[in-house]
Amino acid sequence: MSSHAPSHNPEFDPILTEVEMNLVRRKAPVKGRIVRSELCMNGKSPSFVRHIEVDISGTSLAGKFKAGQAFGIIPPGTNDRGRAHNARLYSIACGSAGEDGAGAVLSTTCKRVIDEHKPYKKGADPDDHSLFLGVCSNFLCDSPVGTEVLVTGPSGKTLLLPADTSKHDYFFVAAGTGIAPFRGFLKELFDGPHPTTSRVVLVMGTPYRTDLLYHRWLCDLAAKHDNFEYDVAISREPGPDGGERGEYVQQVINRRMGDWKPLLDSNRCLFYVCGLDGMQIGLVRTLAYHGLGRHYLSVPEEFDSVDPNEWPAERIKRRVRPTARAMVEVY
Repeated sequence: MSSHAPSHNPEFDPILTEVEMNLVRRKAPVKGRIVRSELCMNGKSPSFVRHIEVDISGTSLAGKFKAGQAFGIIPPGTNDRGRAHNARLYSIACGSAGEDGAGAVLSTTCKRVIDEHKPYKKGADPDDHSLFLGVCSNFLCDSPVGTEVLVTGPSGKTLLLPADTSKHDYFFVAAGTGIAPFRGFLKELFDGPHPTTSRVVLVMGTPYRTDLLYHRWLCDLAAKHDNFEYDVAISREPGPDGGERGEYVQQVINRRMGDWKPLLDSNRCLFYVCGLDGMQIGLVRTLAYHGLGRHYLSVPEEFDSVDPNEWPAERIKRRVRPTARAMVEVY
């Protein structure tokens, strides 16, 4: 099917929330304190992911961040050149009011980085396969409640909710710790005395069911609100049809397009993606194949006569761009 139905109509583009940027920089970080740290997986998993909350009360960051932004943590110690570490960015996993409701407690979804050394640098020993531990992620995950941390930020101005959330419906697609901003968005939309009446769908992708993050909370939220739907894509376990192969997020969307196409084809809907680089390729092909590209994709004319399922991945990365109604953050 062709991606070129009627062209994108900017009349339905969102007006995003206004944000402040880089109020606290690396050279003058503020001090926060870890007040909560707990595993947030769905059981025993080869990954280790923790929900971590940081109290920034009394600092210039308090009340100055928005859901969808990120903050920086500067780990203690020095790098291999003897210099202080740079800040590592972590997506904010709470609403704009923070975990405390007053904008004084930030949260994030932190995965420990654990890998073998690889000879990336010139002169590196190709036989060195010793264990590599990510400096900042392991510092955060190791730190007990009460640990002081150096914080910077906020940063990010693309993955945001609109200023008037009632004007839109929402389709969120997350992979792994890409769930963090969507937890914040869902807190923003459903917490408080007046939860949204907009329709919201979240598709969460992980390799194994035990890797699902905030799963019980998301299931409870879906049970409580008829206008919120939560589905999962498990890539390394048998699929829902009993087959040996699992599903990626785009395959779940394709399978359930009969349920979701009216939402995705609506002028109210916004499409958000957060997760590992490369996940956008299958999503672009799926949206285009189902004739939804006009809402969410800016596609070059060279693709007009080509089946979207045949679009080359590298050409998609270089040539296809999201419209204002699609917000994509991959890393």
